[in-house]
Amino acid sequence: MSTPQDRLVDRRSFVARMGALTALAATGGCAVGRGGPTPVAAAHLPDGGRSFYRGLPRPDLSAPGTPNPGEMAGWEAGALLRDGAFSAEELVQEQVARIRRWDGVYRAWNTVLERPALDGARALDNGGARGLLSGVTLAVKDNYYTEGVLTTGNSHIFATFVPGYDATVVARIRAAGGLVLGKTQMGPLATTRALTPDGEVTTVNAWTPGDPRVNPGGSSTGSATAVAARMAGSSIGTQTGGSITAPALAQGLTGLKPTMGRVSLYGVIPLTYTRDHPGPLARDARDAALLLQVMAGEDPQDPRTHGLPPVPDYLTAATPVERRGEPVLRWPTRIGVLPGWADGEGEQAVERRAFLREMEAAGAVLVEVSPSERWRELTGGIFNAVRLPERSEPFLEYLRRDVRLFGVSLSSWMQGLFLSGDEYLKGQRAKLALLQHTMDELLADCDVVVQSGHVPFDMIGLPLITFPTGMQGAEGAERPRGILLGAGPFGEERLLSVAAAWQARTDFHLRRPPEPTAEEEARLTGPGAASRGRMDVEEVAALSE
Repeated sequence: MSTPQDRLVDRRSFVARMGALTALAATGGCAVGRGGPTPVAAAHLPDGGRSFYRGLPRPDLSAPGTPNPGEMAGWEAGALLRDGAFSAEELVQEQVARIRRWDGVYRAWNTVLERPALDGARALDNGGARGLLSGVTLAVKDNYYTEGVLTTGNSHIFATFVPGYDATVVARIRAAGGLVLGKTQMGPLATTRALTPDGEVTTVNAWTPGDPRVNPGGSSTGSATAVAARMAGSSIGTQTGGSITAPALAQGLTGLKPTMGRVSLYGVIPLTYTRDHPGPLARDARDAALLLQVMAGEDPQDPRTHGLPPVPDYLTAATPVERRGEPVLRWPTRIGVLPGWADGEGEQAVERRAFLREMEAAGAVLVEVSPSERWRELTGGIFNAVRLPERSEPFLEYLRRDVRLFGVSLSSWMQGLFLSGDEYLKGQRAKLALLQHTMDELLADCDVVVQSGHVPFDMIGLPLITFPTGMQGAEGAERPRGILLGAGPFGEERLLSVAAAWQARTDFHLRRPPEPTAEEEARLTGPGAASRGRMDVEEVAALSE
C-alpha cells in the first residue's frame, strides 16, 4: 500500500513557503492572466488512467432507475463511453437538451458552448486522441479565461472581455479530452452568491428552485447548480472564502479546495492572490479526484505551483478498498474532532455522530483536538480582512476610473483601500502564526480534522473537502447537509480517501433534487415571471467573501 503524500512532506517547510508567497504577492510576482498560453502536461499517471477506467463499476443501462447518460457522473459516462455504450456526441446532445429544458428555471449558465462541445465530441467519436477526461462534460466558472469566449467574471469591468487563450486549468481539461459545455453564473468578481453586477439574483439552489431566498452557496453557485441539476457531469470553481465548499454543502456535492499552489491560477481573474484556489465541484469523491488529477501540476506561468511535491495518484486515493467484504479506509487515518462538534440532540449533531461512528467502523481513530483561544482569535476580525487590500490593488485603475463598475460588490473593494499598512502587515504575520498554530494544535496528532467553517483553512492555504452526510427539512422540501474536513499540506489524497470510504458505505451522494413541477416551471420561466429579487450593497457586503 502506497504512503499518502501528507506523510512525506515537511509541514514546517510549508509555513516558510506561505511566508514567501505572501512576500511574492506584495511584489506582483503572483500576477496571472497577463501573458499567453502555457504548455500543457498530461495527467500524472503512468498509464494515462486506463487502469482506473478498467476497474470501475458500470451502470446497467437497461436496469430500471438507471439515469440516462446525460444525467450520469463524469466517471460513469467516461467509463461507458470507453465501452462504446453510447457516443460522446449523444452525451453532449442529451446534456444540451437538459440545459435547454431546465436552465430557464435554474439560471446556472452564463454562456452555453453547444457547437464547440459537439465538435469536440465528434472528434473523439471519430478516433481522436483519448485522455483521462475524454467525453466528460464540464461546466466552467466564468472567471476562468476561455480562448475566444466571453469571460465576464459577472462584472461590468469584464463585460466585453474575450481572452486570447485558455487558463492553464481549462487548457489541461481540454487536452485531457474534457468537453466544456459552457461558462457558469457566479457572484460579481467572485465576491458573493450568483448575482448580476447590479444585484439581481440569478442562479438558485437546485434543491429549492422555487425559493431564491435559499442560498445556493458562494460565488461558484452556477458551477454547483449545473452539476446538482444534472446539466453537466462535473464542474470547476474557485474558492477564496468558501466558494467551492459552501455551494457543495448547500447542494449535496463533493467539493475540494486543494492546497495553495497545487493547481495553477494562471488565467483566472484574481480576487486575492494568497487565498484564491481553483478546484472541482463534483458528484462524488471519484469525480473530484478525476478532475484534480488533470488540474494539478506545476505551471511555468504561476510561481505558486513551483517546487512542490510531485502530483500523486488521486484516482487510487478515491477508489474504495474492501476488507472482508466491507468498505474501509485506504490508509490508517486519525480524525481530529473539535470539542462540542457532535454534541447536542439536534439533527445535525445526530448526523455528525453517525459520521464518526461510520468512520470508526471503517478503521478511523478519533482524536480530540482542542485549539487554543489564540487560534480562535487569529481566525477572525482584522486578520481575515487582510485579504481585502490584495483584492483592491489589481483593480485600482478601475476604482479610480468609475466606482460604478463594481456594482453592488463595491463595499469590499473600498474596504481594501482603507485598511492601513500597519494593519495589513500585522494581518500577514497573524496569518503565518495561525498556520503555525494549526500545525501544532489541530494537526499535530491527526491526519484530517473536522471543521465548523471554511475561514481558517482558506486563510492559510490548507486543503478542504466537503461531502453530503444527511438531509434537512420536511419531506418534499428536503435539502442536503454535509460536513467539512481539513488536512495538512498536500493532504488531498487523505481527504479523498475519507470521502470515498464514506460514500462507499452510504448513499447520500446519490440523492438528487426533484425536478421542478410544471407549476414551478411556469412561475419561474413563463411570461411575466416574477423577479427573483435584488440584493443591495449592504446585503451583498454581509454575504461577501
